[in-house]
Amino acid sequence: MRSDLEIIEDWIQPNSRILDLACGPGELFHHLMINKNISGYGLEINADDLNTCIEKGIPVLEQNIDEGLLNFEDQTFDLVLMAHALQQFRRPDLLIDEMLRIGKECIITFPNFGHWRNRLHLGLKGRMPVSEYLPYNWYDTPNIHFFTFQDFERLCREKNIKVLRWAAIDGQYKNHWWIRSMPNLFSETAIFHITR
Repeated sequence: MRSDLEIIEDWIQPNSRILDLACGPGELFHHLMINKNISGYGLEINADDLNTCIEKGIPVLEQNIDEGLLNFEDQTFDLVLMAHALQQFRRPDLLIDEMLRIGKECIITFPNFGHWRNRLHLGLKGRMPVSEYLPYNWYDTPNIHFFTFQDFERLCREKNIKVLRWAAIDGQYKNHWWIRSMPNLFSETAIFHITR
């Protein structure tokens, strides 16, 4: 498993009830079922990913998250996960509120668009970067919100959300000291563990 997912695994208590939003093919959920004895559901909209989850035995629901999570009651889950998808939703701020309504805690990962390579590319070339890390053109990207590590920290402060812990990692999913010292500049992926 990627080391960013290993960081998430370390933060999860065994036997937790989890909702994995935009779970994709269920790699993380499946791993947690086996190694942490979790229960719960994955939510996904992509038909191929739904079929892969079903083949793996993952309890998965087809749902458009942008239409809300009102089908889940308050504090239904110990933890709500969202890995590399928050930037793809219409209102990430409202989605975080919903995640914290239905879960006691949340773990969210997202690409840090403030990474130095993005800044340099935009500054020198005047165009949005396309790379292994951000493999889409500006017109076909699923990312509709481009935000940074600091933007997310600020949103948490404004909403009185408590950050339990965070990690900042590079493109090889490593958490080096220089990344931790200046995460907004050096992290390619941010990982936040939050609660109310």
